[in-house]
Amino acid sequence: MLILAIDTSTSAITVAIHDDERVRAQASHLDPRAHTEWVAPLVETCLTSAAVTASDLTGIVVGNGPGPFTGLRVGIVTGLTMGHALGIPVHGICSLDVLAAQSAPLVDGELLVASDARRKEVYWARYAVRSGAVETLTAPAVDRPADLPDEVRALPTAGRGPGLFPELFANALPVLDVDATVLARLAVERLRDGVDMPVEPLYLRRPDALTTAERAKR
Repeated sequence: MLILAIDTSTSAITVAIHDDERVRAQASHLDPRAHTEWVAPLVETCLTSAAVTASDLTGIVVGNGPGPFTGLRVGIVTGLTMGHALGIPVHGICSLDVLAAQSAPLVDGELLVASDARRKEVYWARYAVRSGAVETLTAPAVDRPADLPDEVRALPTAGRGPGLFPELFANALPVLDVDATVLARLAVERLRDGVDMPVEPLYLRRPDALTTAERAKR
């Protein structure tokens, strides 16, 4: 098994290669508005670092988001296009699940993941960590931070939400963006367990761009 992982749902464009036992290569670049420019070079960097070619890959996993439309779409389309060209399966994992898994060593109990959704909103979901295992408690959603219940905002919180709204998220965790090495590890674990991982982009709201017909109705 040789899995390429790609996530562009957060401020980090992040790529990794996992061989079923360990991470063979990883590369990331931090820029919330340069996903298109960086994802292909980072994939090439990882292939070179791992001393493999694209034809050696047996699968690809992408972060399903949620994330801003344009950035999220870049990673998903890249993964799907490569998978089609190579004739290998492409899988998807919720990016908030990855942030929760990155936070698991720091938490024993419930935690919140709140990532930047722009428009003064956050993408969020609740999780529980028990003996290192992460359980999803709520489906991903997008809301203004002040609209979340007080007891939810008081939880240890991963993602960029606390940095953007420090007055609302007082219990910040030092986990900001998705790490493709963790995305790859989760994919390997779920493949071993036979878990279905469809690629389902979680935009959670319509893109900013409107069609001509939509603009005419306004």
